[in-house]
Amino acid sequence: MTTGARNLICILAMLLAPGAAMAQWFDPAKGLDPQQIFNPPQDAWLTYSGDYSGRRYSPLRQLNQSNVKNLSLAWATHVVVGPEGPVGTPPVIVSGTEQGVDARYPVTVKGAILQVGGILYVTSPDNAWALDARDGHEIWHYYWKTKGGTHTGNRGVGMWHNWVYLETPDNYLVCLDAKTGEERWRKEIASFELQYFSSMSPIVVGNHLLVGTGDDMDEPGMLESYDPDTGELQWRFYTVPMEKGDPGAETWANIDAAAHGGGNVWAPGSYDPETHLYIFGTGNPSPAYTSQTRGPGDNLFTCALLAVNVDTGKLAWWFQTSPHDTHDYDSAQTPVLFDGEFNGRPRKLVATLARNGFFFTLDRVTGEHLVTSKITDTVNWDMGIDKRGEPIRNPAKDYDIGGAIVSPNGLGVTNWTPQSYDPVTRLFYAHVAETFSIRYLGTLDPKGAMGLTGVPGADMGSRGNRLVAVDYKTGKIVWCHRYAGVGGIDVRGDFPGLLTTAGKLLFATDPNGDLVARDPLNGKPLWYTKIHPTSAAETYMLDGHQYILVGASDMVYAFVLN
Repeated sequence: MTTGARNLICILAMLLAPGAAMAQWFDPAKGLDPQQIFNPPQDAWLTYSGDYSGRRYSPLRQLNQSNVKNLSLAWATHVVVGPEGPVGTPPVIVSGTEQGVDARYPVTVKGAILQVGGILYVTSPDNAWALDARDGHEIWHYYWKTKGGTHTGNRGVGMWHNWVYLETPDNYLVCLDAKTGEERWRKEIASFELQYFSSMSPIVVGNHLLVGTGDDMDEPGMLESYDPDTGELQWRFYTVPMEKGDPGAETWANIDAAAHGGGNVWAPGSYDPETHLYIFGTGNPSPAYTSQTRGPGDNLFTCALLAVNVDTGKLAWWFQTSPHDTHDYDSAQTPVLFDGEFNGRPRKLVATLARNGFFFTLDRVTGEHLVTSKITDTVNWDMGIDKRGEPIRNPAKDYDIGGAIVSPNGLGVTNWTPQSYDPVTRLFYAHVAETFSIRYLGTLDPKGAMGLTGVPGADMGSRGNRLVAVDYKTGKIVWCHRYAGVGGIDVRGDFPGLLTTAGKLLFATDPNGDLVARDPLNGKPLWYTKIHPTSAAETYMLDGHQYILVGASDMVYAFVLN
């Protein structure tokens, strides 16, 4: 074959590659059809996890083990919060309520970055940006003057046709024009006066816009569905019983305790289109550490996986990962949905590694428990597993006047940041922190221990941090990579989430601030760059090239093969 013929074949292959030109699926006039999220094109990242499954697995393979060493920086963009943008950028679109002020909290890009039609949608609390995916230049910047609230992070935007949706820390759901960033409408989704704050990435399922919110004091967590066009409330689901006779009410001391019992909704769930079930995790009960006012029961539906019908807002099934939690072991991480074999027959499954140190595999149609395993032998707050497959709390590890040494610490073995599942290796991937803390009961007055208060103490170090691959059939670790050194690493800050691809790559962040590409079969490192990521890596095709995208504090980085 001549050199000219080889060059022609290479050019044709590039033109025929997924995403060689802007795909035919995208019509700029109509924007993102929500039906396209069910089968996402390869030249986009359409929702929080890329698709509805929560697997964070991409079928792209242009970037693979043989060429990942040539992955290079394509561009980097610095995003700036506040009502005035950097010189040369478009005027900032400033909004907010009459009570809002120019607070300018430090920018940290922690959440998902959508890529739709060659445009990136990036967020930090009170801020949203549209960037050009080809060179990173700013197209528009929306800034929300806030009333306050907790600004720990924002998980990203949702999108429906030509509208994008953002939750604000002071509990507004804001609809923006995706092309211009101009505000279309806003709806208050929870009370700021009751100390709610909102950070979840909205999830669009058909004509349902799903949002979650919570309160670290003593109000009930909730999941809500809004009309994505008008912003009208369709239904509201409380994660704890609100009235006598509600499911789970018998697991609380009384209905007043239940209705002020927490169960916050901090992170997006996953959606099963076959059953119309939205499966998500809930946070800790309130009071978090001193549980006398909650009664001796399990305190449903806190620290649990819940399956809710998206059309009706009705609960279909539940499974509690930490019954009667007394350690702030939220179960708010995004669950992972996949099809696999279990005991010799195909099953529709959901799996999660919870903050409390236990790994679970369930039937996602019925909620039937299949696997429960302790992911590390440092975990010591339990007394085993009951017949339902749920861990049994050890009261001796509750916070005590004399002090109790507990593992994991309050940050958990893992946290809200995304886990991943690779259907080729059939392994589940997560970061694990082996930590210890000592906590003392600081007050016997239940009113003085509301929310997350009433328990002084300190972390006691750790046995280190690991990246693990788990067999979903057994809950056992197949391989682990133990990071060098020990110490109380904050998993929320240093381990922002995982991505696997058909190119036989696993992208993860290590405690040194490196973004590392690894072999998903054994964890062997293949490539790295030191950028201190704060968001999980994402990937998509654009103009025939596979990009790796990641946020790092106030920067957005895009990498491509050199």
